[in-house]
Amino acid sequence: MTASTPGSPTWVDLATADLKDARRFYTTLFGWTADVAGAEYGGYTTFLLNGEPVAGAGPLYGEGQPTAWSTYLATDDADAVAARVEAAGGRVLVAPFDVPDQGRMAAFLDSGGAAFSVWQAGAMRGAAFFDVPGALTWNELNTRDVDGSMAFYRAVFGWAYRMTEMAGLPYVVAKLHETPICGIQPMIGDEWPVDMPPHWIVYFAVRDCDITAQHAAGLGGRVLHPPTSLSIGRYAVLEDPQGGIFAVLAGHG
Repeated sequence: MTASTPGSPTWVDLATADLKDARRFYTTLFGWTADVAGAEYGGYTTFLLNGEPVAGAGPLYGEGQPTAWSTYLATDDADAVAARVEAAGGRVLVAPFDVPDQGRMAAFLDSGGAAFSVWQAGAMRGAAFFDVPGALTWNELNTRDVDGSMAFYRAVFGWAYRMTEMAGLPYVVAKLHETPICGIQPMIGDEWPVDMPPHWIVYFAVRDCDITAQHAAGLGGRVLHPPTSLSIGRYAVLEDPQGGIFAVLAGHG
């Protein structure tokens, strides 16, 4: 399994109302450096960790679009994915298009209404590495229709599943070739406002969850879910100054 294995998470990026401030916040929080593209790319920023790409950020492109992180799943044929998305009850938000010299992408809503994207790699392969402090470590779909979501992603990407529990609640681990690649969490209980739509959330690995949460608040962000211990480690859900929501996870060991 690599980042370019079709159906697996390969990249995450942030669409933000204030790209300059997002660079300040995330480079300080995670120790990233910012590689800023020219005006023809809208100032798209590639965040680097030890000189290698781990995430991206760009401006908002649509009126009313909220600041949000996006999960990109790898594909070797974005157009074929678009056809399967529609056949499985999803919706094409942005039809497949070429990013010159870099690859091909598209954006969708799944059958439950959660947004996600795909990346067909060209010169840009995706994130250089995962599961080290400052890099992506997990992606999770929060949905009100677990069975429908499982059926959708099985049809589009061929995922298999393992049913488990997290903090005493049902949790689904999605797999490709027996390798866990992401999670699906049911939106049940009081912690989910009734008007919150289904969504993907990204988790970045950190050395110390509590220190990172405190640091984020000091940089102008907010702690939405305080540091909490799970069997896999300690996590928190944070919000950047523009409203972009993400999670951090300090694993055991």
